[in-house]
Amino acid sequence: MKPGLFIKDKFLLLLLHVVCMGLLSAFLRLTGYGEAKVLLVLCFWLLILTAWLIFNYVQRKNYFEETEGILDGMEQKYLLGELLPASFRLEDKLYRQMLHSSNKAVIERIRKLEDEKKEYKEFIESWVHEIKAPITGVALLCGNGRRNQSSVPVSEILKDISLENQKIENLVEQILYYARMEKVYQDFFIRETDLQNVAQDVLQKNQLLLIGKQVRAEVACPHKVYTDGKWITFILNQMTLNSVKYCGSQPEFLITTRPSPNGVFLIFQDNGRGIPKEDLPRIFEKGFTGSNGRSREGATGMGLYLCKRLCEKLGVGLFAESVLGQGTKMIMEFPVSSYITMEAQRDGQVSWPDGAVPGYLKKM
Repeated sequence: MKPGLFIKDKFLLLLLHVVCMGLLSAFLRLTGYGEAKVLLVLCFWLLILTAWLIFNYVQRKNYFEETEGILDGMEQKYLLGELLPASFRLEDKLYRQMLHSSNKAVIERIRKLEDEKKEYKEFIESWVHEIKAPITGVALLCGNGRRNQSSVPVSEILKDISLENQKIENLVEQILYYARMEKVYQDFFIRETDLQNVAQDVLQKNQLLLIGKQVRAEVACPHKVYTDGKWITFILNQMTLNSVKYCGSQPEFLITTRPSPNGVFLIFQDNGRGIPKEDLPRIFEKGFTGSNGRSREGATGMGLYLCKRLCEKLGVGLFAESVLGQGTKMIMEFPVSSYITMEAQRDGQVSWPDGAVPGYLKKM
């Protein structure tokens, strides 16, 4: 710390001393003190002020040099607040306290980012492992077809290739939505959505998979809601894939809707393995596979996590009911009005077709 900068920092204090010295001189002269006595008092004042300034400069210079030395020797410089040298000054104590709070927030943020990076890496690794199966299947089918080593008709081979290709598309779609999940609002398009059409589109998309697994599927969704149909299609598709993945010997599921006190329920119910009672509270956690997933190689535990997160972004409730050995029921609740949706609309993050904001939202 340079002396000039120190004096500049103390300019207001020095100016106050000069004014006080002038006022004191005037007072002493008016009360009859001679010029010599006044000069003596002022010299004594200046001596004490100079000594204090020198002492304070040396003290602060040593303090900052020690702090800079600590900082230079640190690899993780954001931890400076934890290693600041002790000081009796209230100002230094307050700065240290504020730096400690700031560093704590930075450390928590760094740990969160490291955890997210680790989770993302683990997800990519498991995703790559899972997508290798259909890719290998397609390669084998194509190789057998070229070498005519299979007695299966070409139409059946093409059907099998289409099925494996659909698995690849579903996995690619999953990782795409996972990557875009934090910026959902940028892709919102809220409009009146026919849930019957959405459910039928999901069944049509997975037609080969459902036929191959001999799954009996029914849809009865007469209700319409205001939401983003594309995101709801993805969520229902993940539920369908989960249901087929853990289906029983005579698999079937039913997609229905019914009114709820706050809007509309969409219910996805199957007769699969069911979920153990102890696993049920954790099925929407990132990477959680449960006992069913652990018994199946390649499970990533990301499907229901994505469903839950996307439902939260859309303002849609999602919860599950299940009885082990009897099946699982996934319930989505579309509210009559959504604060999240309205906030996004006000921020210009979602758009209504031709400005057609639904009537019940205009009343909010």
